Amino acid sequence: MKKIITLLAVVMMFSLQGCSAPTNNVDNNTISTVFETKPVSFLPASYAIKYTFPSMLNSSDMVLVYRLTGISNGNDLWEFLPETHYFADGTRNFSYNFDFTRNDVQIYLEGNNLSTLDSAYSLNQIFRIVVVPGSFAVSLNTKNYVGVMAALKLNENQVQKINF
Repeated sequence: MKKIITLLAVVMMFSLQGCSAPTNNVDNNTISTVFETKPVSFLPASYAIKYTFPSMLNSSDMVLVYRLTGISNGNDLWEFLPETHYFADGTRNFSYNFDFTRNDVQIYLEGNNLSTLDSAYSLNQIFRIVVVPGSFAVSLNTKNYVGVMAALKLNENQVQKINF
């Protein structure tokens, strides 16, 4: 009888070890954040600007960058990067682009001859940097800044002004 009880106890131990609570793959640690640069200028030394985040991002977080391109009916127009501009013949002139790590984001110009670029495209540019939890990133239309803000339940008074 002792052997049967011992055998049942061993079987129960192994069978219960396989039980676990379901895992939750939702990123609950990241709070969506929007940063807006004060007017920044791309200078010939590097044609790049870099912002270090106040705290390290989670590995699943995404970063989206938008450039202020104008105003329509009193509303700011934000263009999603990368943003490419072309010559009249259809060849690429230059692009605004960016890359990011868990620590920082770098926004830069790239093109054929940036030294001849009109200063309207290199001086006094304003960008918005949106940190998006990875769980939201797959369902967002990232090209639509207003839609991204609505999906993340963020409003204009939550945008943090930053210096580069």
